[in-house]
Amino acid sequence: MLNKFLCSAAALALSAGAAAADYTLTILHTNDFHARFEPISKYDSGCSAENNAEGKCFGGTARLITAVADARARSKNSILVSGGDQFQGTLFYTYYKGTVAAEMMNKLGYDAMTVGNHEFDDGPEVLRGFMDALNFPVLMSNADYSGEEMLAGKLTKSIVIERGGERLGLIGITPQDTDELASPGANVIFTDPVGAVQAEVDKMTGQGVNKIIVLSHSGYVVDQRVAAETTGVDVIVGGHSNTYLSNTSERAKGPYPTMVGSTAIVQAYAYGKFLGELNVTFNDAGEIITAEGEPIIMDAAVAEDGDTVTRIAELAGPLESIRQQVVAEAAGAIEGDRSICRVQECAMGNLVADAMLDRVKSQGISIAIANSGGVRSSIAAGKVTMGDVLAVLPFQNTLATFQVTGQTVIDALENGVSQVEEVKGRFPQVAGIKFTFDASIAPNEGRIQEVMVMEGGAWAAIDPAKTYGLVSNNYVRGGGDGYKMFRSAMNVYDFGPDLADVLAEYMAAKGPYSPYTDGRISQK
Repeated sequence: MLNKFLCSAAALALSAGAAAADYTLTILHTNDFHARFEPISKYDSGCSAENNAEGKCFGGTARLITAVADARARSKNSILVSGGDQFQGTLFYTYYKGTVAAEMMNKLGYDAMTVGNHEFDDGPEVLRGFMDALNFPVLMSNADYSGEEMLAGKLTKSIVIERGGERLGLIGITPQDTDELASPGANVIFTDPVGAVQAEVDKMTGQGVNKIIVLSHSGYVVDQRVAAETTGVDVIVGGHSNTYLSNTSERAKGPYPTMVGSTAIVQAYAYGKFLGELNVTFNDAGEIITAEGEPIIMDAAVAEDGDTVTRIAELAGPLESIRQQVVAEAAGAIEGDRSICRVQECAMGNLVADAMLDRVKSQGISIAIANSGGVRSSIAAGKVTMGDVLAVLPFQNTLATFQVTGQTVIDALENGVSQVEEVKGRFPQVAGIKFTFDASIAPNEGRIQEVMVMEGGAWAAIDPAKTYGLVSNNYVRGGGDGYKMFRSAMNVYDFGPDLADVLAEYMAAKGPYSPYTDGRISQK
């Protein structure tokens, strides 16, 4: 009996010893914030003070301040990291560049971030100024930037930090095609992330670091490849693809975390609408025992930090002058009334579609489709201000490029004209193609009678089997306004420049812009 008791006691002691060696870490994370310091609407665009007071808004730095503080209070050990793309998306970036992002990230107390492609939008110099203002490191392993004086000696591939007596290795990666997506300059050479990550892992494991976290701005698909093709990576905190992972929502692209082998992958959508919270328990060997959590919605249930609200309001003051800035001139009134643009070709629809296509035609894109619901105003003849442009395109949508078959283009146009009787916003304004529809036919039963594509300077009938490059906005590409057929597009990039900026720059380049229609949409 005594021996039995001693054996049981020994087993309990061993169990207690093993438990004591376990280490639990809470990884708090955001990605693709895109200068959304103020609260946003459910459509990820600006949200008025009145709607915010009524509990209809989400996100904003003031809510994140509260949520991060609460999460830290719940955790014994925690870190806060970013999956990149703090830059670009609102007038805060247009006016302040990275200054406000640095101030707010410091206030939140981030431990590290990786470089997003948009951090290069204004070249290495602006990125360097941003990094100089931060109280934490910025990471990027899959690039040779030794020849870029603005980055060499400041940007780093990885870092080891300590939390709760344990060393944590953090590695950063950014899109390999950043040179095509932004303006990093000729002195930054991007490489495949797999080899870059493995090299940093090997270096850190050689130093005895056995808990390794990759901060990735390479997208959900690439993250899964990195997890599958490397060894020693425990967690990947993602970004770039604005992927919503969740265990409770039907809208999620996958579980939170998504496990690939023993690697846990997380991402928390975008724009500060969620705060990711992953709780990971490691054994003494640095192996994950459990990894669980869920992105926390930043809705009205999360109180806004008063000091932060005040500071952001102060920073927002000068932005009004931008709204009054003259950016172009219109030689005539540009018709954008919804009663016209949602049922037929309109001058504003042509302008928006033409501007979109012009911006990306050098990338092999030949067709533009814009939803008329994204066109919210006309522009009068004369001087055009940025406020006028933002009245037309207020949703902070970004350019999205992708590839689909000709049949998918036809299907998209069928969707676009399917509710023309109801004057719905899905009606398509286009460039690079022209089409004819017959509203007397039942919706989605062949209303599209003819589609012609501009090829080599001449119109040709669309080939249902051929692959075409398209540009739209991120809302439409993601299935908005019924364009679900674009969700499965190939070679997708949803996060180009803000559509309002594209339109302003296009109009400015045209001198006094002369509005027109040319018969690209006709009805039987």
